[in-house]
Amino acid sequence: MLRVGYPATIAAELFAGFPEEVELIALSEHLDHDVEIDVWIPDPYPTRAQRIAPRLRGVRLVLSLMAGTEWIPGAMGPHVTICNAHGAHNIATAEWTLAAILAALKYFPLFLDVQRSGVWKRRFEASAHYAAISGDSRPHYPPVMQEELTGKNVLLVGYGSIGKEIERFLFPYNVNLLRIARLARTEPLVHAVSELERLLPLAEVVILILPLTEESRGLIGSKQLGLMRQGTLLVNAARGPVVQTDALVEALNAGKIRAALDVTDPEPLPAGHALWSCPNLLLTPHVGGSSPQFAPRAIKTAADELRRYMAGEPLRNVVQTAI
Repeated sequence: MLRVGYPATIAAELFAGFPEEVELIALSEHLDHDVEIDVWIPDPYPTRAQRIAPRLRGVRLVLSLMAGTEWIPGAMGPHVTICNAHGAHNIATAEWTLAAILAALKYFPLFLDVQRSGVWKRRFEASAHYAAISGDSRPHYPPVMQEELTGKNVLLVGYGSIGKEIERFLFPYNVNLLRIARLARTEPLVHAVSELERLLPLAEVVILILPLTEESRGLIGSKQLGLMRQGTLLVNAARGPVVQTDALVEALNAGKIRAALDVTDPEPLPAGHALWSCPNLLLTPHVGGSSPQFAPRAIKTAADELRRYMAGEPLRNVVQTAI
């Protein structure tokens, strides 16, 4: 019987849809002895999963509940097949991305501060904010209190399943969408990542939703930020190290760009870090996929993959094939 280890922190009833022919073994994050299993479903929080990885023996297949699996090959080695939860987090992450864009363009962080101050007339600070971030100092009447997403030029950097879901969510806003992926393709038109620096000056919103690899690490640095238009909104729903943090802090403090981040480098972001106090920044602590539907969707994805594995069928979400 196939032995499947799963995080004890996840309710056992969520695994009711797993094949009856497997033995499910709850693994505590404080595991203090070796355990023999064939398939491992790691805890969604990498630090907890990494804590018990050295205690696991016989693992042949890892079924991650996350889209990103960058830490798993180093922990488990090359002789293990690794699958991610491709597609399980599309909706939550796409919704966060759209919400973050709208919140930034509608100046919600500023108006939340106005609400907390209880001073209605502070709303006119929005006009000064618009002039400063956009570089548009012309007189406007009525005063500018927000911006519109509709019709903006949006550059989508990463065109996997989450990127495509973000595109679907953006469709009603009639944005002018440019797409970038590792390789160029047509129908729809997707540019190669080598075109990034040519396309950056065209965008008013730049969305990062690509995996963290050696090629994407530090992809957005001082040069790339400098190529962006005045007031460009940079949205990072990917991984923190895709953006060079020092360069981002400098660009935000200079008033060159604005940003909405769900991920940072380092992460967790320590108290007192410069990012916490940067202007023109909306920051959430890596919550983009964490809806009530997170676990059920991801576990169903793992169960479907496990059935294919047991039937000897090709796996769909392989990110590393055992050697």
